[in-house]
Amino acid sequence: MFKLPRYREPNFNTPFFMAAPDVITAEVKQTGVAPSGYHSTSMYPEYFKIDGEWRLIENTRMDCVPVIKKDGQIEAKEFRRLKIGDRVILGRTEDGREGIYLYTEGFSAGDTKGDIFAFRSGRSRETSFSNDYLRLAQLLQHDREHGHIVWVLGPAAVFDDESRKVMEFMVENRYCHAVFGGNAVATHDIEGALFHTALGQDLTTTENKPNGHYHHLDAINLIRRLGSVEEAVKQGYITNGLVHSCVKNKVPMVLAGSIRDDGPLPQVESNAVEVQDTMRVHTNKATTIVCLATQLHTIATGNLTPSYVVCNGEIRPVFIYAVDVSEFVLNKITDRGTLEVTTIVSNIQDFLFKLRKIMERDEYGYTRSNKEKSAPL
Repeated sequence: MFKLPRYREPNFNTPFFMAAPDVITAEVKQTGVAPSGYHSTSMYPEYFKIDGEWRLIENTRMDCVPVIKKDGQIEAKEFRRLKIGDRVILGRTEDGREGIYLYTEGFSAGDTKGDIFAFRSGRSRETSFSNDYLRLAQLLQHDREHGHIVWVLGPAAVFDDESRKVMEFMVENRYCHAVFGGNAVATHDIEGALFHTALGQDLTTTENKPNGHYHHLDAINLIRRLGSVEEAVKQGYITNGLVHSCVKNKVPMVLAGSIRDDGPLPQVESNAVEVQDTMRVHTNKATTIVCLATQLHTIATGNLTPSYVVCNGEIRPVFIYAVDVSEFVLNKITDRGTLEVTTIVSNIQDFLFKLRKIMERDEYGYTRSNKEKSAPL
């Protein structure tokens, strides 16, 4: 049975912490500009001593500025959101000497097996990932009811008919609470629903269809004519796939635009600042994030996501799984500071097939009946 790691706070009753000074602050004098000597946040739990009390910043993320609000709570703000009069915490040390303490061992204190968030070096195509699949399946089953699961998808996740069905399964069975991606993942999933192709190739046989290179453009054009993907589902144009399941189950899709987008779909947000804010709504409460075959979206999501989240007053880790056929991509992700990531080298279709197969087993290892498969686990 899956159990969350227990978080152990630092012992702030020791003489060192008790004698540490309160943080030094300075007010913002110019909108969007932090005062000199500002402190920059990380993904790890950070405590700040304010009025003699060590306080945890709850919704943090990398490369933000900690601001003390009027109620004494601490908010991580991007530079662009700083306002004149904001009280910014100053200090470049993180060992308590300036009232700032960065804590990396909260989920491993007293555990001789080592830090749960340590870099997982040496993971390659030769690595056995069986335990990672099992752990992820158990984690998804746990967080379906007790967390917020975000899938970050590249278009490869919908380039195959069966992998599209796996993503339908994840949404229909509440193993997905939000989807991040770009124009392509939604466009090609809609193309699959309309033409049974992706970039003109049949989803089952990979046969190139006559004029198939028009299919994704025709899909975009249809949605733009109707005004939204929701309207396309309502009118019966889209009857299967990831987008259909998300619309039917009211699972939000956050689609970030890029400079090379075709169309794009009406739902795609091309303003990077706006889409970052929308993504942050979900990363602020995410407990598990699964990233498939998309380097840039994965890195962006990782940088927006802390290593922990506070749920019902309890501190728990945020788990990130990144899957790609390229070891370079996965190494790049870990090198960008997403320290809590578990990487799996795999073709995305193979990964999804295996994960669903594991999730459909009961506690004795037997596959569930077809009737049970269609119901929530």
